[in-house]
Amino acid sequence: SSDGEQEGDIWEMEEEDGSGEEMVDDYGASSSEEDELLPIEKAALKQKSDSEEEEEEEEEEEKVEVSAKISKQKKEQKKEENTDLQLNLDIDEEFRLPTDEQIERENILSFPPDLQVIHQRIKGNMEVLQDFGVKREEGRTRQEYLALLRRDMAAYYSYSDFLLRKLMDIFPLPELINFLEANEVPRPVTIRTNTLKTRRRDLAQALINRGVNLDPLGKWSKTGLVIYDSSVPIGATPEYLAGHYMLQGASSLLPVMALAPQENERVLDMCCAPGGKTSYIAQLMKNTGMILANDSNAERLRSVVGNLHRLGVTNAVVSNCDGRQFPKVSSYQPWGVLGGFDRVLLDAPCSGTGVISKDPAVKTNKDEKDILRCAHLQKELILSAIDSVNAASETGGYIVYCTCSITVEENEWVVDYALKKRNVRLVPTGLDFGKEGFTRFKDRRFHRSLKSTRRFYPHTHNMDGFFIAKFKKFSNAIPKAQKEPAVKAASPVPVPDAITEPQPKKKKLEGSKAAKGQKKPQPALKKRRSLPAQRGPAKP
Repeated sequence: SSDGEQEGDIWEMEEEDGSGEEMVDDYGASSSEEDELLPIEKAALKQKSDSEEEEEEEEEEEKVEVSAKISKQKKEQKKEENTDLQLNLDIDEEFRLPTDEQIERENILSFPPDLQVIHQRIKGNMEVLQDFGVKREEGRTRQEYLALLRRDMAAYYSYSDFLLRKLMDIFPLPELINFLEANEVPRPVTIRTNTLKTRRRDLAQALINRGVNLDPLGKWSKTGLVIYDSSVPIGATPEYLAGHYMLQGASSLLPVMALAPQENERVLDMCCAPGGKTSYIAQLMKNTGMILANDSNAERLRSVVGNLHRLGVTNAVVSNCDGRQFPKVSSYQPWGVLGGFDRVLLDAPCSGTGVISKDPAVKTNKDEKDILRCAHLQKELILSAIDSVNAASETGGYIVYCTCSITVEENEWVVDYALKKRNVRLVPTGLDFGKEGFTRFKDRRFHRSLKSTRRFYPHTHNMDGFFIAKFKKFSNAIPKAQKEPAVKAASPVPVPDAITEPQPKKKKLEGSKAAKGQKKPQPALKKRRSLPAQRGPAKP
């Protein structure tokens, strides 16, 4: 038809003119281009699908591996828990003491020793000892179990046998383990606010602004702060350099609180280095009165002087003397230059068995001679400290004795000695916490007033081990009973008070009888004269 011819003409004209366009499909590609690109696209699609499948397979394999690892870990944990439970069951039910051959074999084969085995054996041994009548092995004594326990604890905690014996005498077995464990962990870092320059609230806010995490030390202290962590060195902050606080252990605050110095008093700190307690005394006295800060070690006095200057203490005099030389008494000056104090603080040198967390060497480097040597020095120092106090003081007359040791020989033993040698009595320390001191220890019996002394332990109070006793002096006279041992040693006959007031009369009698030539009855006359003197003091 005409219409069809016209359409054909149109298509022919468009092809001839070149103005016609090829037919485009819905995706914007011509049929010819589709034919050309299909193989390439198919290859790309295949590659993509293959890579995606590989990635998916790898991910699935990783998931499977992770799940397998997790399941293995869970199984291992369950096995360990089961073995631990089984070990505990074995310990509870069938703990047996090892034979000598087993111990020798263990010493030879296992070096270093297997701490896990030793720890399990300690647990089992303690459970037997706590219920010894039921769980003990027949034919075995308690001493055998204790010997094994002491050996195992020495190996596990690295203590000497000597020190473990001392500690086992002081603590019950469960508490002993807590004490040993506490010594493996350092005590919290604490600081004391210097109220001569700032307030605790202001200091805490300033340190918090510097990135220090802290809290008040406790209700018992109005100046202490405990430091948990810090983004700056706590011993080099501007506040520290300005003397706003002192790095000081919590336990070393307690003796000064027990001393309770008053304003305008004369106070002696007999062993003052490094100056923490001295500066706390000055702080409580508000820089009034006078403090004699003494130490026998001249090198350590350098830190004392530096701290006192930094903290703004102006009422202290620093001296370098042997504490046993206090006071310098003379006939024309009854109290001398270094006597007549209202209060004395004696932080005596000791074995350091309360600060093992700071000095682990104490575990092995102390023996019986060291303890007795310290105790002898402490007895000399405490008598000098008591003699340095004026019993007639209107506000004072107090002595505080403290050590960083927990042995009885350095604490209750020394205090009981002072009670017998001087006119002093024990008074409450004023501290509302802490354990009472011993009134009996093994075969020794101490004065019942030692209940007013206080003991502090790392496992109960989270502070260094410490002992504190507070005396009140009621007379400046020195009892004559202190000369008894010398008289006993000198006289062949054990007469306690052979030298008494009637002695001049005896001399006259002896002289008159010697003139008559009667020499043999003299010892009998001495005894007759000394017998009433013995009976006199024994009545009260």
